[in-house]
Amino acid sequence: MKRLIINADDFGLTPGVNQSIQKLHQAGALTSATLMATAKEFSDAARQTLLLPSLGVGCHVVLVDGSPASLPTQIPALATQNSQFRPTLGGFVIDLVRGRIPEREIETEAVAQIRSLQQAGIKVTHLDTHKHTHMFARVLRPLLRAALICGIPAIRNPFEQQWAISATPNAPFARRLEVKALRTQRASFLKLVRQAGLATTDGAVGVLATGTLDAETLRGLLSAIPDGTWELVCHPGYPDSALDQVRTRLRASRATEHQALLDVIPRIGDIALIHFGRIGEAVFESPDRTTASNTRRTISP
Repeated sequence: MKRLIINADDFGLTPGVNQSIQKLHQAGALTSATLMATAKEFSDAARQTLLLPSLGVGCHVVLVDGSPASLPTQIPALATQNSQFRPTLGGFVIDLVRGRIPEREIETEAVAQIRSLQQAGIKVTHLDTHKHTHMFARVLRPLLRAALICGIPAIRNPFEQQWAISATPNAPFARRLEVKALRTQRASFLKLVRQAGLATTDGAVGVLATGTLDAETLRGLLSAIPDGTWELVCHPGYPDSALDQVRTRLRASRATEHQALLDVIPRIGDIALIHFGRIGEAVFESPDRTTASNTRRTISP
């Protein structure tokens, strides 16, 4: 059986992104979105979420290129410049590898962001991270602890398998190399998620196509999809003046993705569309599940 979660990242980023997610879900072209707790349009996105009960909503945990939900004194190494996160992924990864960012600070910040959604009345279906930082074990471990503390049953598997990479012909060469190189983290990711007892998918689709996901590419990916449970990672939106103020490489491509989803998804046949709530619904009902307290031992730094 083929099951597909269609998840839009960056919910709350701008009014145009929020409106796009709302319209796509109402058209049957989107099943899930991940909300940014400290984004400028968080309140509008949270309000929309409560009006769209069939939309699965996760927490898009931001640890780079954004603002924290915690007090600066709680995360002095994670938020360094004017109480903001590091502006680039490269700088974040270098400091992460060098041990300059304590896992306890990542856990503190992740819990704060998740609680912001829950306090707004949102049932959080899963976690993922801005720029996929949880590919790295030093982010994944504290993120899993935060998930268990907050009762979150599922997490994104951000790794794209070879069939999806092969079905994405128009991605830039440099990004293709980057996605393939990061797949070296996949085995440790699956091991840690299994230890924590969280649910995840068989893999991601569309990570390589970020910025180039048009209707033709989307049709190619869906025609190649094998049996299993997969997540299509996308970034739709209506470009607006607010987007012009955001530091992002995804601008015109958001409108392209919106139209591709609208043209293609409502017409797919043999793929069941779900959200993360379906794969995570039994996690915390299992009598042998990993608890938050013993996960702090099995997923210790």
